[in-house]
Amino acid sequence: MRTAKIKRKTNETDISLSVNIDGSGTYGIESPVGFFGHMLETFSKHGLFDISMTIKGDLETDQHHTIEDCGIVLGEAFKKALGDKRGINRAGYFVYPMDEALAVVAVDIGGRPYLQYDAEFKRRFCGDFDTDLLEDFFQAFATNLGANLVVRMPYGRSDHHKIEAIFKAFARSMNMACSKDKRRIKEMPTTKGVI
Repeated sequence: MRTAKIKRKTNETDISLSVNIDGSGTYGIESPVGFFGHMLETFSKHGLFDISMTIKGDLETDQHHTIEDCGIVLGEAFKKALGDKRGINRAGYFVYPMDEALAVVAVDIGGRPYLQYDAEFKRRFCGDFDTDLLEDFFQAFATNLGANLVVRMPYGRSDHHKIEAIFKAFARSMNMACSKDKRRIKEMPTTKGVI
């Protein structure tokens, strides 16, 4: 079982996370930002990752520290759970339609962090979530996992549908990238011999 537990406590946030990559999509998310918590639940369910997460942050300042630190912790947890990455597919992608919205997400867990992000929203807030921070979440995740992450939102009307489609595509692409290929179970997915 590929599992990890991470705790990050700073003057701004207090986040505890446990993840099982080889799970069934069960989750327990305690988030002070309701819509963001729902997106983490969506990520767990659609990626088949078991996630337990407790999030506390200085929301009296704003959501930035909290959302970004969640990306840091989630990226660290996946990196730890994947270990040396032997046998994984390494790359994954998914195109997810949700009503009028379409999200495209691709990931390469190749050790070189980079985020390509192209998504725009009509409103600053979707529910109680500050949409301006979605890019910061994905940047923190990509950096701390060591992954090249592409997030594209070519079209959509509803900000809710657009963000939810992104998280569903993110979950499915991560599931593909983290899954093991029996043909290369003993091999590193790189010509370098190490990621």
